[in-house]
Amino acid sequence: MLLNELLHQRQQQWRTWLIVCSILLIAICLFAIAVGEVWILPWAPVGELQQQLLLQLRIPRVLAAMIVGAALASSGAVLQVLLGNPLAEPGVLGISGGASLAVVLLLFVVPITPTPLMTMFAAMAGALLFTLILVGFSRRQKISMSRLLLIGVALGILSSAVVTWAFYFSDDLSMRQLMYWLMGSVAGVNWPQLSLLFFIVPVLVVLCLQGKSLDVMMLGDVAARQLGVDVRRIRWLLILMISLLVGCSVALAGVIGFVGLVVPHLLRLQLGTENKYLLPLSAICGAILLVLADTLSRILLSDADLPIGVVTTSLGAPVFIWMLMRSQLD
Repeated sequence: MLLNELLHQRQQQWRTWLIVCSILLIAICLFAIAVGEVWILPWAPVGELQQQLLLQLRIPRVLAAMIVGAALASSGAVLQVLLGNPLAEPGVLGISGGASLAVVLLLFVVPITPTPLMTMFAAMAGALLFTLILVGFSRRQKISMSRLLLIGVALGILSSAVVTWAFYFSDDLSMRQLMYWLMGSVAGVNWPQLSLLFFIVPVLVVLCLQGKSLDVMMLGDVAARQLGVDVRRIRWLLILMISLLVGCSVALAGVIGFVGLVVPHLLRLQLGTENKYLLPLSAICGAILLVLADTLSRILLSDADLPIGVVTTSLGAPVFIWMLMRSQLD
C-alpha cells in the first residue's frame, strides 16, 4: 500500500509539472509576441502595422523557436538514454554537423544565392546523410553505442574542419551570412519555412510517446529483449527520428547548442528518470528555454538581434561546467 501511494505521488508530481510548464509556455509565448520596439496586445492589435508585425514577423518567429526548442530537448533526452551518457546531446552524433556542412557546401557550390527552401532541404539531407553513414558503420561492423558515439564525434570534427576551410576561402558577405547562420537565429523565419512543422510535429509526438520503451531499455538489452522489446529496431528508429528533428531544426534556426544537453539533464536531477513523463516535459521546457532566449536576443540590444545560439550558449556553458563538476564529485 505504501509503495502504491509513493508511485501515485510521483505520477502526480510529474503531472503537476506538465500542467505548470504548459501554462508557463503559453504565458511566455504571449509575452514574446507582445514585446518589442512596438508593444502589441496579441489578442487586440491596433492598426494594419501591428497586424503585419504579428502575422509576418513575431508569430512565425515564436512558433519556430518553440518547435525547435522542443525538438532539440526531446532529442537530447532520448540520446542520453540510448548512449547511456547524461552529457549526450543531438550534436554528439555529428547530426548537427552534417546539417551545417550541407548548408555550407550549398552556399559555396551553387552559383546562385540559395533560397530558404533550398537551405532547408540541404540541412535535412546533410543530417540524414550523416545518420545513414552511422547506420552503415553499425550494420557492417556491429559496433557498440559507445563506439558509435566516437564516430559521431569524429564526423562532427570533420564537418567543423570543412566549415573552417569555408570561412578561409569565403568573401566578406558570404562569411557574415555563414557565421550568423551557424550561430543560430529564427529572425528570418516565415510561413513557407514553417511548412516543416508538418514533418516535425508528428515525429516529435511519436518520439515523446516512446517513454515506456526507453524505460524498459534502461534495464539493459537482455532484459528488454526478454520483456518483448525489439531493442535494435527501436534504437535505430529513434536515431532516424532524431536525425529528422535535428535536420529540420538546423534548417529553421541554424546550429543551436546546449538545449538538448541542459534541459533533460536538469529535469532528471530534479524529478527522476521516468521517460514516459520526462520526454514530453523536456519538449515543453525546451520550448520555454528557446522562446525566452529568442526574446532576450531581441530586447538586449536596441538596434540589433543577437544570434539565439549565442544566448543559449551563454546560458548553457556555466550549467554544463557545473554538471561536469558535479559528475566528477559524484
